[in-house]
Amino acid sequence: MHFISQELEDYIENHSEKEPDLLAALNKETYQKILLPRMLSGHFQGRVLSMLSKLIRPVNILEIGTFTGYAALCLCEGMQENGQLHTIDIKEELETIQRKYFDKSPWGSQIFQHLGEAIDIIPTLEIKFDLVFIDADKENYLNYFEMILPKMNKGGIILSDNVLWSGKVLEPLQKNDISTKVLLKYNELLKNDPRIETVLLPIRDGLTVSRVR
Repeated sequence: MHFISQELEDYIENHSEKEPDLLAALNKETYQKILLPRMLSGHFQGRVLSMLSKLIRPVNILEIGTFTGYAALCLCEGMQENGQLHTIDIKEELETIQRKYFDKSPWGSQIFQHLGEAIDIIPTLEIKFDLVFIDADKENYLNYFEMILPKMNKGGIILSDNVLWSGKVLEPLQKNDISTKVLLKYNELLKNDPRIETVLLPIRDGLTVSRVR
């Protein structure tokens, strides 16, 4: 679902920062070789993630849902020199393309891949995070939030992707639509939880920015 016209999206992209060459190559290879390439963050959202990271200047970043690694590289652009990015995904077949582009970037040695269920991996990470990007299975968004909140530094930022879910958050809820049901609860939680302050941005499929108080 497009929330604005394709023409306006093109104008926005053309008047935003240029997509770096490495990410353009990753974008192209993802569309050529990987199933469901639209899961890629892409040029415009990638530049938003990069800008937010540069404003936050995080030391430690956590990404839940790596896909081919595009968003991880965008987030690394604002990471401090001594920083680390930990990224979690369940798809072993994507590890090779992720590492290929991580190692072509300036941050290859600072990016740590974790293969498996995020629910199992997050408790093993004995790190305090300044920035977290949640972009994985929607059914677990509430669980991820509660698991990462105690691991956040004060003033840390939690980014949550796909929170508009192709506009389904405004449609009558279908009985078996677990993802939309969870996202509706998740959006309410982010708005009302006193531990954070939140703004929901209508970027692509919806991006929430939550700051830990």
